[in-house]
Amino acid sequence: MSDYQQFLDERDKIDFLIQKGCQIYGVREHLNGASVDFLHPNGNVTETLLIGTANGRKYFSSLLISQNQPKN
Repeated sequence: MSDYQQFLDERDKIDFLIQKGCQIYGVREHLNGASVDFLHPNGNVTETLLIGTANGRKYFSSLLISQNQPKN
């Protein structure tokens, strides 16, 4: 799979969780990329995605920044 196809797959998984109402609540960087923890709206269930591409890491980082911006 090309890096671009891998990024599209990662982006789709991230978008799916965000659309379900999940929020990013933890990130662990490691040699294989980053493990991103998502917390479901009910607060009881978490899911972890392994993001391996540089574009995928930039994508979730931008979502995390916008998630933590104060709402006016």
